[in-house]
Amino acid sequence: MATIASRIPRRTLTSVISRNRHLLNRTVATEASAPASSSSSASAKPITPSPDRVKWDYRGQRKIIPLGQWNPKVAVDAYVAPNVVLAGQVTVWDGASVWNGAVLRGDLNKITVGFCSNVQERCVIHAAWNSPTGLPAETSIERYVTIGAYSLLRSCTIEPECIIGQHSILMEGSLVETHSILEAGSVVPPGRRIPTGELWAGNPARFVRTLTHEEILEIPKLAVAINDLSQSHFSEFLPYSTVYLEVEKLKKKFGISI
Repeated sequence: MATIASRIPRRTLTSVISRNRHLLNRTVATEASAPASSSSSASAKPITPSPDRVKWDYRGQRKIIPLGQWNPKVAVDAYVAPNVVLAGQVTVWDGASVWNGAVLRGDLNKITVGFCSNVQERCVIHAAWNSPTGLPAETSIERYVTIGAYSLLRSCTIEPECIIGQHSILMEGSLVETHSILEAGSVVPPGRRIPTGELWAGNPARFVRTLTHEEILEIPKLAVAINDLSQSHFSEFLPYSTVYLEVEKLKKKFGISI
């Protein structure tokens, strides 16, 4: 090797080394940093989470949201979809169903969904502090009532056996009496009363005609049919209600340890 290097002219050897100088520097720097990195990795300790740390699951959505002393109450056989939000003073009675995406926000006043009634997809139900008409400010949905999808209800009262069409809006203090139907897209102004046995429609809602006896008989049948449909959805989820909270209160009150 020495004899071969001696035969190469000095000018040629110098030009070759100058062209490949950056490769030589990179090799020397890598060899120098290798022991430093190995020593630092050896000195670093693995990070282990504390056993006392609470593991939260942020992937889901909270269905039941207590607000202060108010806790939503859901009957044992009521169907509430997984992505529904019930907040505050909300009560869902037996046989009722609240479908996907609905929001029932009882942070200011009470909201009640009666027996065998249904609140369909993407409905928003709210209640104000008080009503400008002097009527009760809570939102009350009585038994066998069907609330169409994308409807908005605020501090209104719906008596038994009524149908509220899709995309309807009921403002503060409005009253829908029993055996009445509100067409889709209707807007009921504050304090407006829809008399019993009538069909109303429009923005603002106006009287259209009187319902026939056959149409009145079909109103509770629709609510029962939706209740039967909700049972097939209910069977896909674990039984869920807030009855266990009442049981825990009784156990704590009477000092029962089970």
